[in-house]
Amino acid sequence: MSKNITHGFYLVKGRSYHPMEDYVVAQFKKVENNELGLFAIFDGHAGHNIPNYLRSHLFDNILNEPDFWKEPTDAIKRAYDVTDSTILEKSGELGRGGSTAVTAILINGQKLVVANIGDSRAVLCKNGVAKQISVDHEPITESEDIKNRGGFVSRFPGDVPRVDGRLAVSRAFGDKSLKKHLSSEPYVTVEMIHDDAEFIILASDGLWKVMSNQEAVDTIRDLKDARSSAKHLTEEALDRKSTDDISCIVVKFQ
Repeated sequence: MSKNITHGFYLVKGRSYHPMEDYVVAQFKKVENNELGLFAIFDGHAGHNIPNYLRSHLFDNILNEPDFWKEPTDAIKRAYDVTDSTILEKSGELGRGGSTAVTAILINGQKLVVANIGDSRAVLCKNGVAKQISVDHEPITESEDIKNRGGFVSRFPGDVPRVDGRLAVSRAFGDKSLKKHLSSEPYVTVEMIHDDAEFIILASDGLWKVMSNQEAVDTIRDLKDARSSAKHLTEEALDRKSTDDISCIVVKFQ
């Protein structure tokens, strides 16, 4: 990479009785004379088949969109929709679970295109200041849309607002039994990477439940190694008593 960009990731299983349901992608690849960094976290629920499917197929579907290079935002929205439709068609094989997603595509070290559905989050550090560049899709903030689709938001059972009393995010891949009341349209944003951009953190909600964006940035700002940074964030979340699966990717721009 021209700008000495490095990346690393770290995952830890939560204290639940089911297997790990977080999956990551973190790689660089050459595509049509462009160097792409492909980074993603898929936080599954009710099984690992769908996040595993997303790990294998979502980036290919995005890059296969013919206008990805000219209109990346539209291309990503279409690819998310196509991928979700395929997951729903394959529900007999993949099951009825679902997954959040946060994806980041770094184009030639200069342009960062971030998309997300659900509560996995992307946070950019610019001159030491945290900037969230994804949106947490939570039932309470999208309750009107959910009601307009015929669903409802309930805090029962438990105290977390859930779609139809079942799912704690308002947008997700899969979830066939709830799909009428859920969206799978991603929030997409484009950031140009200038000299003030230090690093980006992608992480599942197991991290963000116990740490603010600025706390996460402050925790690793003085660490040079990307994988050590991801590991340190994960361990800090555990120290703060996070019980969820935690997955974290750090991409250092300098």
